[in-house]
Amino acid sequence: MYNEGLHPARIDPEELFSQCRMTRGYSTGPGGQHRNKVASLVRLIHTPTGCEAQAGERREPEVNRRNAIRRLRLVLAVEVRTPVLRGDQRSELWKQRCGENGRIVCSETHADFPSLLSEALDMIEVCSLDEKKASLRLACTMSQLVRFVKKYRPALTWWNQQRAAAGLHTLK
Repeated sequence: MYNEGLHPARIDPEELFSQCRMTRGYSTGPGGQHRNKVASLVRLIHTPTGCEAQAGERREPEVNRRNAIRRLRLVLAVEVRTPVLRGDQRSELWKQRCGENGRIVCSETHADFPSLLSEALDMIEVCSLDEKKASLRLACTMSQLVRFVKKYRPALTWWNQQRAAAGLHTLK
């Protein structure tokens, strides 16, 4: 349980980068003679949590750094839990992205996705992994919540592992 205020997946990417240790290296794969002229692989380790992510599919180290930050935010969203208080604890971002009809509007490629995913998973955990209770507290439908979490496969895997450990059926 991470208890230092705001969930690390929700903070500004540049502030998150400042909390990381970065190493550079060479990556393997297609690219021919130009692939390893520059150490373009970027590996980030989030110092407070130990979570890590990397990117090396592009030649430009800056593009790989941005991709590694995004991947790190997704890893943090799945692996790190923060406490949720009683009552309406939805963030302003969640309220903007979840409409009156209970539909969560955010693509998995959007910059807001890791923040919203971390918020959803925190709420799911505090609601004893129950999709009905979590969806009520998040003011969305159960099917929307499950569909949203399914957009990032490791998140659904985490949820199902937690449910199996608690003796609950897994979600599809």
